[in-house]
Amino acid sequence: MVRLLEKRQRTGSVVTAFAIATFSLHILVLFLFLLQGLNIRQLSLRKPPNFVQLIDGKPVANIDDLAREPEAIRRFISKTMISMFSWSGTLPPQAIEEVANPKSDLGILINTPQGSSQKISTSSWVASFALSEDFRKGFLSTVAEMTPPEVFSENPSQVMTSQLVIKRVYPPKQIAPGKWRVGMVADLIQKNRVGGAKLITPFNKDILVRASDYFANPQPDNSTDIQKAIYSVRADRLEIYEIRNLCLLDNNNQNQGQLNQCGTGQTSDSFIR
Repeated sequence: MVRLLEKRQRTGSVVTAFAIATFSLHILVLFLFLLQGLNIRQLSLRKPPNFVQLIDGKPVANIDDLAREPEAIRRFISKTMISMFSWSGTLPPQAIEEVANPKSDLGILINTPQGSSQKISTSSWVASFALSEDFRKGFLSTVAEMTPPEVFSENPSQVMTSQLVIKRVYPPKQIAPGKWRVGMVADLIQKNRVGGAKLITPFNKDILVRASDYFANPQPDNSTDIQKAIYSVRADRLEIYEIRNLCLLDNNNQNQGQLNQCGTGQTSDSFIR
């Protein structure tokens, strides 16, 4: 009888130890699952690798998210400003047959501070996505006020075109981590398509640009041409957040690299004057 009781006690202690070990193992597995879930969430929230475009156009991975090559910044400024202020009244060709017979640009309506709506070119609207969101709305209103209605005229004898001719883009000057000041000397040339009468306006600007994030197009195969163009604009990982007037100290500045800001506090409301 005594031996039977001892045997039952030993069996009960083994079962108890097995139950405790099994429960501890379940707790450990649950902890590992939670840890793995947290790691997966961190990966999903992590920014994509930052690629910086070098002078030769080759993208390379960069550890510093705020670093950009000076030549890449200058190219970004030139490309954005030319797209913003070159208006032809036609859309960029998307096929070979459109090169000889381009489609007319119907323009995009933008609300102005006066409460009216005026058109800007489609290329200007797409290029505006290279601007910071807080600066973009007011800037588009200014561009709408600058854009002649004749750009969208159906009468060939009234059509006007505009072209931004850049003379110089100064080397970027870093003003803070991930922020640069870039001077640009250019002329805005408006011309009647018939007759060729020209209006040339100096367009010297002080452009503030900063590093920005970029997320790839999630559905490239199902995107429209405009959506693809917008994602392409943001792929430079840069954005313009302010434009001011730029004063040249003398006529030789284009060779000497001397520039100065016209006054203080001038933003998109006065940059065209």
